[in-house]
Amino acid sequence: MSSLSTSTTSKQGSLSMGRQSQSRLPQRSRRRVEPIFYFFLVPSLILFTLAITIPGIIGIFFSFTNSIGIGDWDFIGLTNYIAIFSDPAILQSYLFTFGFSIVTVIAVNVIAFLLAVGLTSRIRMKSALRTIFVIPMVVSGIIIAYVFNFLFSNSLPAAGAAAGIPWLESSLLANPDLAWIAIVLVTAWQAVPGALLIYIAGLVAVPGDVYEAAEIDGASKFQQLLKITLPLVAGYVVINIILGFKGFLNAYDIIVGLTNGGPGTSTRSIAMTVIAGFNGGDYAYQMANATIFFVVAILISLLQLSLTRGRNAL
Repeated sequence: MSSLSTSTTSKQGSLSMGRQSQSRLPQRSRRRVEPIFYFFLVPSLILFTLAITIPGIIGIFFSFTNSIGIGDWDFIGLTNYIAIFSDPAILQSYLFTFGFSIVTVIAVNVIAFLLAVGLTSRIRMKSALRTIFVIPMVVSGIIIAYVFNFLFSNSLPAAGAAAGIPWLESSLLANPDLAWIAIVLVTAWQAVPGALLIYIAGLVAVPGDVYEAAEIDGASKFQQLLKITLPLVAGYVVINIILGFKGFLNAYDIIVGLTNGGPGTSTRSIAMTVIAGFNGGDYAYQMANATIFFVVAILISLLQLSLTRGRNAL
């Protein structure tokens, strides 16, 4: 009996030790990091710090000075920040940038979604049409802007004069109240392909059995679009809205090629205002503007993350 109990106790002890060793192994494997990861991480971290972090910190520091970019400077505290909130040109650039971004995001997503629905349906030459619609994405924004500048300034007014349409005889780019429409059209023309590809990926991932069941229940195509397609690709809609809004807030090249911020300053974005200030000797002042814009972008990003938390779109 004693030998039997001893063997049982030894077996239990060995089992418990085996379990402890097994429980320790995964912990050790989780804690271990392969050296190759540091080989890729450290150089990238150093380059990011030297190219982004340190210049950003230096720029934020100089936003509290009266520096013009070179020469001597004095520390002036919050003077630049206080002046920005009473500067109508700065406020106009923020109003234009956010208004332009919201309108363009809506236009891009509506057009891209409708095109994606059409290009994933049973139509001929789907592959060829997808290739054609993606072409604007690979063309430089400044080139697109100069081409459309010629169209808005010459071709469309000539066509309007020939057709007897008074409002089309003058260029949209010369009208301070309508120039933003031309910018939205050109920006959307370039941005639609990127959103289109994301929507196509989402629509292709929707199971076909869902639509077959809906057809058996007597649902029309429009009802399927509203009740099935939109809910199932809602995550892709969120992704396109986030990517598009962040990209449009930094609008620069297309605006430069179309209007250069004009007429006057009616279409000057925040990025254009900052860069123009750097070139005009308002380095510290526009650095304060850039810092405010950075804080606003961070707040928008945090808001977007809070709204999309817990959603697995892809």
